[in-house]
Amino acid sequence: MIYLDPLRLKKAIFSTLIDLDVVEEAAIHVAESLVTTSLRGVDSHGVNLFPHYVRAVKAGRIKARPSMALIQTSHSTMKLDADHTFGHYAGSVAMAEAVKLAQQTGIGAVSVSNSTHFGAAAYFALQATSHDCIGFAFTNADALVKAHGAKEAFFGTNPICFAAPLEHEEAFCLDMATSLVSWNKILNFRREGGKMPHDWAFDVEGRIVDDPTLAVSLNPAGSYKGFGLGMMVDILCALLSESPVSKDILPMYNSPIEERRRISHFFFALSIRHFTNPDTFRVSLQSLVDRIRDMQPSDPTIPVMVAGDPEKRAYAIRLESGIPIEETKFDELITVNGAFANVICV
Repeated sequence: MIYLDPLRLKKAIFSTLIDLDVVEEAAIHVAESLVTTSLRGVDSHGVNLFPHYVRAVKAGRIKARPSMALIQTSHSTMKLDADHTFGHYAGSVAMAEAVKLAQQTGIGAVSVSNSTHFGAAAYFALQATSHDCIGFAFTNADALVKAHGAKEAFFGTNPICFAAPLEHEEAFCLDMATSLVSWNKILNFRREGGKMPHDWAFDVEGRIVDDPTLAVSLNPAGSYKGFGLGMMVDILCALLSESPVSKDILPMYNSPIEERRRISHFFFALSIRHFTNPDTFRVSLQSLVDRIRDMQPSDPTIPVMVAGDPEKRAYAIRLESGIPIEETKFDELITVNGAFANVICV
């Protein structure tokens, strides 16, 4: 593994995008999202994606200089046409507007159409927590999760993210796909060889397989429950914004790179002060989190944790040691911009 300095890595991503004529605010959010996500240990949605994003900008799938259109539809709701910009940028604009609405009325909701892959949902939900709000973030994606009782996939991994502020640490953050595992885990087994756990994926006939080369769809988390949650996400994202549902979205990789994907998102924020004192809420949630962590573990070698704890631990470690990246992935970064050779930790 090669270890990358987070600050220099962020600057290299930003400058690479600026050289591609990407609007500055979009470049800021892409760089911040990718580096923060990798620091949190979520490598599938972090820096590893950057070479693909660069190819998408060059091909025209992602617009470097979009003309986004924001329309307020009520005191508490808005619609954003992202005009095929980076999802990281569109999502940040949408969440900022949702927070403003929530601070005025108690709740703010923004749907986003004509967007692109937005990385990790946590990046957006956490933005709301610094404004005394609870944040929610959702996105749809191309069909990878097998429909319950069917042979083939219909919904994407369609993540659900919920974040709320704590008293003396980074916000509580649940960021989960509605599939049992990510597709990247299947791809890792294909590269490395060997059999997968038996309940991860299905073949073309809808049968459980442990051979990663036969896998074509993922198992939803909790069987029909995860399937139902994936459908809920598509209703919020696609139907409210009059966008394609997962089944009708082009695959991220196995489709012409110049073709637009029309991904949709949904964000909303709840203002805590419209329900209770924000300081009281933070103390109460901190107490809840600490009580759970203090429980007797069933395995003494594994501490009891709440959602987001593994990411917080990874962040603390990687901030000191650097962001690990496989040599082949680093070579891709060098191909994009030779300046990435200067971001290796000394």
